[in-house]
Amino acid sequence: MQLLNIPPAKPNGSIFTRHTARAIVLNGNNILLLFTARYDDYTLPGGGVDENETIEAALLRELQEETGVKSITQCNAFGRFEEVRAWYKDDFDYVHIVSDCYVCEICGEFDKPQMEHYEVANGMRPVWVNIDDAIAHNKQTLAQSEKKGLSIQREIFLLEEIKKRLIN
Repeated sequence: MQLLNIPPAKPNGSIFTRHTARAIVLNGNNILLLFTARYDDYTLPGGGVDENETIEAALLRELQEETGVKSITQCNAFGRFEEVRAWYKDDFDYVHIVSDCYVCEICGEFDKPQMEHYEVANGMRPVWVNIDDAIAHNKQTLAQSEKKGLSIQREIFLLEEIKKRLIN
């Protein structure tokens, strides 16, 4: 799909790659997203692929942990989004994030999400939201909020691609 490349401040800086899996779950014009109060934004459910874990297994694990969805009945590849940006820890200068996105169908039953401590502390919760409302909200946060997260540009791009390719 796209590579978002932040020009490096250190041209020869160290970089590591982080693979992620992200789920797209639709119900008409509504999409299952995560709202994070700390950053005031909407993001696709998903996260890092652990060592020796397949992308599909990571997708299922993350979707169940973050949203509580009980059963995924089907997943189809949507696309890959790659980005390079400055890293905030001392071990590397940059991170190359590779996000594999999948369109998933679910059975519609949910358990309580089993989020990680930092996700709970950030006020993250799963929500069904109209995709146009999510895009508009994230754009407003990007333009006006000082507390926006680093992923908001990726999420706006992905939501617009989802709308263009799957809803319109």
